Amino acid sequence: MSAPKAVAVLLALLNAASLGSTALAEETGFIAATSSELQWKAAPAVGPGAMIAVIEGDLKAAEPFTLRLKLPANTKIGVHTHPVTERVTVISGIFYFATGDKFDPARAKAYQPGDTLIIPVGMSMYGASREQETVLQLHGTGPWGITYVNPADDPRNSKM
Repeated sequence: MSAPKAVAVLLALLNAASLGSTALAEETGFIAATSSELQWKAAPAVGPGAMIAVIEGDLKAAEPFTLRLKLPANTKIGVHTHPVTERVTVISGIFYFATGDKFDPARAKAYQPGDTLIIPVGMSMYGASREQETVLQLHGTGPWGITYVNPADDPRNSKM
């Protein structure tokens, strides 16, 4: 086979391979999420003014999920646990986080955009935003949920 023919065959194969991978991605649930297109809803389990955007999955099902949480400035998330390993990445703002059974702001470490936390199933933890809005991305395998150690810290129990 001549060199020009070999190049043409190689280019045709590469083109077919790229088309095949695109079709495969569409068949397997390819998701592209731009931040401007996220559908934000209230997240009462997290706190007043907190918003959630589910990017992937059903949070109540045993399947992979990806979501974003938007915390207004000065949001406090009381001591709580999750039934699944939670992987958290700070997208914007500063997230103050610590583990333990008692909320102690002095123990919370500041995590910057790009920082990641991987929190095992059932570990007691707490978090906060302070002077600015903070956006987090969480992912794992559901079902996802939040259980506050002290029911009085659960914003869903608030009588406001």
